Amino acid sequence: LPPRCPELNPVENVWQFMRDNWLSNRIFKSYADIVDHCCFAWNRLVDQPWRIMSLGMRHWAHGF
Repeated sequence: LPPRCPELNPVENVWQFMRDNWLSNRIFKSYADIVDHCCFAWNRLVDQPWRIMSLGMRHWAHGF
C-alpha cells in the first residue's frame, strides 16, 4: 500500500466504524475502562461477520 493512504487499507475502515459507533464521544474513567469498552466493541463487531465483510469490501477493486 502507498504510504499515507489509510483509506486503501480495509482494517482502517473497521477501526473507523468501531470509533464512530461504539467508542466515540465518551469519557473514560481509567485505562481499564478504555480496555473494557474496546473489548465490548470488538466482540460486538465479531458477532456481526456480515458487517466486517461489508466494511472490508472494495467494490471498485472487484468491478461491482
